Amino acid sequence: MQRRTFIASSAASALLVMFRNQAFAKDPDWMKNPLLAPFTGPYGGVPPWDKIKTANIKPALLAGMELHRAELAAIVASKEAPTFANTIAAFEDAGRPLGRAVGLMSTLTGTMNDKAMQAIETETAPLLAAYSDEVIQNEALFARIKAVWDGRAAAKLEPDQARLLEIHYRAFARRGAALGKKDKQRTKEINEKLAALYTTFRQNVLADEETNIVVLEKEADLAGLPDALKAAAADNAEAKNLKGKWVIRNTRSSVDPFLTYSTQRDLRKKVWQMFVGRGDTGKTDNKPTMTQILALRSERAKLFGHPSHAHWIVDDNMAKKPETAMALMLKVWPAAIARVREEVADMQKLADGEKANLKVEPWDYRFYAEKVRKAKYDLDQNEVKGYLQLENMREAMFWAAGQLYGLKFTQVRERVPVYQPDVRVYEVTRAAKRVGLWYFDPYARDGKRSGAWMSEYRTQETFKQNLTPIVSNNSNYVKGKPGETVLISWDDAETLFHEFGHALHGLLSNIRYPTLAGTNTLRDFVEYPSQINEHWLSTPEVLNKFAIHYKTKKPISPELVGKIQKAKNFNQGFTTVEYLMSAIYDMRIHMAPGGKPIDPGAFETSVFKEIGAPKEIVMRHRPTQFLHIFADDGYSAGYYSYLWADTLTADAAEAFKEAGSLYDKATAKRFHDTILSIGNSVPPDEAFRKFRGRDVDTNALMRDRGFPVGK
Repeated sequence: MQRRTFIASSAASALLVMFRNQAFAKDPDWMKNPLLAPFTGPYGGVPPWDKIKTANIKPALLAGMELHRAELAAIVASKEAPTFANTIAAFEDAGRPLGRAVGLMSTLTGTMNDKAMQAIETETAPLLAAYSDEVIQNEALFARIKAVWDGRAAAKLEPDQARLLEIHYRAFARRGAALGKKDKQRTKEINEKLAALYTTFRQNVLADEETNIVVLEKEADLAGLPDALKAAAADNAEAKNLKGKWVIRNTRSSVDPFLTYSTQRDLRKKVWQMFVGRGDTGKTDNKPTMTQILALRSERAKLFGHPSHAHWIVDDNMAKKPETAMALMLKVWPAAIARVREEVADMQKLADGEKANLKVEPWDYRFYAEKVRKAKYDLDQNEVKGYLQLENMREAMFWAAGQLYGLKFTQVRERVPVYQPDVRVYEVTRAAKRVGLWYFDPYARDGKRSGAWMSEYRTQETFKQNLTPIVSNNSNYVKGKPGETVLISWDDAETLFHEFGHALHGLLSNIRYPTLAGTNTLRDFVEYPSQINEHWLSTPEVLNKFAIHYKTKKPISPELVGKIQKAKNFNQGFTTVEYLMSAIYDMRIHMAPGGKPIDPGAFETSVFKEIGAPKEIVMRHRPTQFLHIFADDGYSAGYYSYLWADTLTADAAEAFKEAGSLYDKATAKRFHDTILSIGNSVPPDEAFRKFRGRDVDTNALMRDRGFPVGK
């Protein structure tokens, strides 16, 4: 998911408006730039996608910075003693035009990143990084913020005001606001270099995903593939001017089904090597870039007074120390490894029985796992997929959100600007009152980064005006021909519900200050609302109502639902280990003290040898394509957060079960009131205790995954 930057974005107070007008007297037309101007139109204003041109972007960023400088100068120039109102609230209210411009550009670089957008991203990323440092290193501004912080006990602040003060003060202090001049300059240099390196990393991965494909030349190459995957591969080929052939794209939504169903082992290996090799060789080799990123992050952490990048990052999360996060991962690791050994043994036995004459390799895992699933549970994922129509699953998400939180989703039929024709817009209401807007961008295309994510176009707030949120979910499903049903896998359906959980977190926010609203929470807490939302997919209420076969139009049978429930923890060893390999690698490489260059490939080999990783599995995101941790600071030293959040999730799900149903109204209301609506206005550990009545039970995670619970 994409998150709001630390720079507040909002309309200015009367004093700041006056200052802004003075600063821009020579250029009174700045609001004509569509990236800077407040949203207008229906539903409280919508993003002006129809007016934005690439030529608008850099001027908008530069003008937005100047506007923000003027606003900050007005705060600093105040002759009054620093108070919450004239310093913290004023800072929160500053930078709205720049925030809009950055947010809109970020959406385009993620979804419509053609060569022109890539050039803009390359040019502007260091500028934005430098400006971020300029704000943090504004000594007079920090002095006022610190004065308010130091006097907080006597200020009699309201709870959300005290929390906002804490968040802003820590943002400055953690990023070196109190450093000496020399160290501030070095920090600025590091952040500019990192911004450029992150852009290079992202664009290298995107280049490999767009240009590297596997072409299937003949019908025999399609052996084992379901009809829907064959049709998608033919469409991919036609899009690449290879009509009459078939193409497997270099994205997970194309690769994973091929690895699951193709009976051609040589082609499975070829497709697997293409996918795991993104960013690993040739002109798009990301390893030198990663080595530089790691060195710069290590140096920056030491400037900030931390022994490693991991210590700096985790200090601002629930875990507080990287060792605490590692302890949770290593608690789960032995049970996950033991389950993988069982899974591999089952697969190897089946392969031997078929006289396949092979040892299970990574490109075989999904293929033979599916065979074992059929043998053990009489459950065919391809059969299940026939019931998982994309549009029905979207409706299922809407229905569950209605049952739990009283939400209604209505597609907007009048013209609302979108950046691409496939994007749809829905008004979200509760008791006939608008809650917000939800945008849906479901299909893969060139220029769109792979994976699935949620982003915000506008954050909810009631600070200066009552602004309803605008959020989006983005996926990479393979689009069918006009009128053709798009089927998705069970894993894809879970991801759809997961990202929709982020959207609900943004939509249900009810907070005064935007910095504290929606998904602007700690990194190892933000996945909690999204991961619990996955639980509603597998409920009989959803499956019986929305799992309708695309051909027969009949609902899924109780017998098949029963098989799905029975197989809930099938292949849990693989799922957990491929994730943990990524999370452990991330934490370990960022705990390295620095001092000498790190070879990311050699580190990958050594760390997995040390912890005894199975040879049949690789990281879910291999280092050279690990966008979560190398495309920005984002999830760096924070990929563990999915497991941390899943611990909260498993315990919270048990609260619903204890109440008798995942649809229990009282429990859903308590979850809404204590978790979904409060953003970061309450410390997350306190929020969890308010929901659950106690601290988290980490054994709930082991129970949820079907692993043995230790004493």
